[in-house]
Amino acid sequence: MARAIWSGALNFGLVTVPIELYSATQDHTIHFRQFQRGTSDRIRYLRVNERTGEEVPYDQIVKGYDLGGDKYVIIEPEELDEIAPGRSRTIDIDMFVDLEEIDPIYFQKTYWLAPAKDEFARAYTLLIEAMSRTNRVGLARFVMRGKEYLAAVRASTGVLALNTLLFPEDIRSPQQEIDKLPTAVRPREKEIDMAVNLIESMTDQWRPEQYHDTYNERVMQLIEAKRVGRTVTPAEPPREATQVVDLFEALSRSVESRRKGRRGTGAESGRTRGRPSEPQQDTGARAAQPQGKRKRTEPDLSEVTKGELDRMARDLDIKGRSKMRRDELEKAVKKAERQLARRRAS
Repeated sequence: MARAIWSGALNFGLVTVPIELYSATQDHTIHFRQFQRGTSDRIRYLRVNERTGEEVPYDQIVKGYDLGGDKYVIIEPEELDEIAPGRSRTIDIDMFVDLEEIDPIYFQKTYWLAPAKDEFARAYTLLIEAMSRTNRVGLARFVMRGKEYLAAVRASTGVLALNTLLFPEDIRSPQQEIDKLPTAVRPREKEIDMAVNLIESMTDQWRPEQYHDTYNERVMQLIEAKRVGRTVTPAEPPREATQVVDLFEALSRSVESRRKGRRGTGAESGRTRGRPSEPQQDTGARAAQPQGKRKRTEPDLSEVTKGELDRMARDLDIKGRSKMRRDELEKAVKKAERQLARRRAS
């Protein structure tokens, strides 16, 4: 079993729940040792005095802040300990926000929160249920290993998750960091329509279990092949960039390829909702059609992907949509559309 890396209490108003913090992720990267080519000699790193070339013991090393011009402010480790906020024992939720309001760029690392003892399970479960129903996350601060963190506490499946967040000063502005951002470039309208169609045709439900680290797999194949004396076939080189004159043609071929790969036409019709390139049927003409041949003005939501349902729910401002199952999302969208239709008719 994993060991808790931090313990304390989660404060929610006047409710206090003793909790333990566990890492929710792990590094699966393949690690290598360094050797001098042609030998079995390991390469190791040493802390060396650049003037004398002699190794320096760790307890003789202090920190220096660079002022520029070869001038430094020297700081002793004990001085940092004296001004540090100490090892925090609480995670205090200050406020709640919609999860969708937090830009993904702020998310850093994920941890699991668990009740410290069984007797606190009721209060812990209460927080999960309340956050799930409101689709809110709690913003909090806490200190771990001498560092202060901004955190988002949210409800996951049967467990509370804590995401450490970056502070605003940690985020770089793209306008200041990148000098190659496009300016005054407007794609043609038909190119935009075709790109929208391609996105809609590629929209599906998020299934993380379908994704694996294929690069790591190829590294392991390389290691095994060299171990037994075999060679590995190099991977295909990356595709060349699409030329501007071929952009619309490439988009068109992509959409056509997706359509050919679908089974039947039912799923295709469910993804055409709201496309600018497909005008809506006139109401008068629709009423004039004979009974039995009337076309549907709304797609069958059972044929629509969850990704498209998510988009429709977002347009209808349905609360709690991110936590809904597909069937719940379909019912919520139908209900919201009926309510919207009644308001428009009144």
